[in-house]
Amino acid sequence: MPHQTHMRREILEIPDVVETLLTQGKPGMEAAAGALAACDPRFIVSVARGSSDHAATYFKYICEMEAGIPVASVGLSVTSIYGRKLSLQGAACLAVSQSGKSPDILRMAEMATAGGAVSLALTNHPESALAKASTHTLQLHAGLEQSVAATKTFVSSIVSLVWLLAEWRQDRALRAAIHDLPEVLSQAVTKDWSALGAQIASRPSLYCLGRGPASAIADEAALKFKETCQLHAESFSSAEVLHGPVSIVDRGFPVLAFAAVDAAEQSVADVADAMAAKGAAVFVTSDKAGQATALPCARTAHPLTDPVSLVVSFYAMVEQLAVARGINPDAPRHLKKVTETL
Repeated sequence: MPHQTHMRREILEIPDVVETLLTQGKPGMEAAAGALAACDPRFIVSVARGSSDHAATYFKYICEMEAGIPVASVGLSVTSIYGRKLSLQGAACLAVSQSGKSPDILRMAEMATAGGAVSLALTNHPESALAKASTHTLQLHAGLEQSVAATKTFVSSIVSLVWLLAEWRQDRALRAAIHDLPEVLSQAVTKDWSALGAQIASRPSLYCLGRGPASAIADEAALKFKETCQLHAESFSSAEVLHGPVSIVDRGFPVLAFAAVDAAEQSVADVADAMAAKGAAVFVTSDKAGQATALPCARTAHPLTDPVSLVVSFYAMVEQLAVARGINPDAPRHLKKVTETL
């Protein structure tokens, strides 16, 4: 029997991790949502790097769409390297870090808290320095993650963020869809995306596309292709890819387009078809495309939660692709589990 990677095992754990989060995370979630409601922030800043920053991008879209509150990613070096302060009184600061250890993220959170912001730490380690520096902590409840490539902590992060929005805005429909996620994710992890993997296997480069909340999943996918498969992957909004990047597309060039069942789905499908017409090998998570290949999906009960199931199906495929390429996704070259930057 082939050796099962830590990454594969952790992907299979995702439905149970989300169930644990929803069961054990309620008190912290309600406290954080109450703090946001009391603050009524005019804007929110996010503080994160890597996969955590992709989770913050997901929150940016859903918060701006549903709450009408702008969310901006701030430059961490403004505080950690240049020693400057931001005016954040009356705002909220969302710091996302699986380990809660990176000094640059910690410095920004400390500055935000000292400046009067409602500071929220989203971390898998509630005893971390980041958690102590923040006014509220949202524990990911993901358990030990041994693979360098983050999977279950990323999913736990985006579920936490959409849950935070649902509790803050008292959105019953969204809350119900979130609590249905463990069952849907059990289906998502079994979806067969091997045709995509086979197309990518012989190519050195590819594009990942998305729009709205799904663009955060495209960002995450491009990163995972790089770190687990040593493939050059770039992510673009489907609204931007035809404005220049499409020029390098040749026959058979792989494109993976993420589309949730939302107002952007048809536009993503149209771009997928436009690129397929130019000779690209395009795969899309929608049945609205005519020329691109539709990937099987486990749909959720709400457009804002659809991206969660899409990334789980993606993770299952990319781990298999890495192993097929003879790469250990648990220990990508030049990388380690916790990266601490100043």
